[in-house]
Amino acid sequence: MPLRTIVRNCAYYWGFSAWLAYYINHPLYTPPSYGELQVNYALVIFVMCELGNFSIHLTLNNLRGDGPRGRRYPTPTKNPFTWLFFFVSCPNYTYEVGAWVSFSIMTQCLPVAFYTLLGFIQMTIWAKGKHKAYSREFKDYPSLRMAIIPLIL
Repeated sequence: MPLRTIVRNCAYYWGFSAWLAYYINHPLYTPPSYGELQVNYALVIFVMCELGNFSIHLTLNNLRGDGPRGRRYPTPTKNPFTWLFFFVSCPNYTYEVGAWVSFSIMTQCLPVAFYTLLGFIQMTIWAKGKHKAYSREFKDYPSLRMAIIPLIL
């Protein structure tokens, strides 16, 4: 990865982390409206999305073949978290957005929701590009699949 990209990525993530931490840890921070119930449900969704993201990355890692002839597009496996491949080209981004949405619900903090929105926009751009590349490269690519949100986008 080029040094300029590393610096830009670190500034983005560290800057947002500091901004979010400031609001979440501020003495005037207001807990979520529905208290522990809201936090616990959002935490369960967050953990499931993180497990899904991990499963997708393992599946994508196992796709690496020998040269251009070994390339193939990702398909669902026996792992239920990979079944999202039936509907989207980039379920890793779907799970990542889900994790950030659940974190936004968990903290009920506007800066976190703003960060989630910016992340969703960027990941949608990446997912659309990957989806388009898969569609061009593989003639038998499933037409039902969308880029990042099942049946919508």
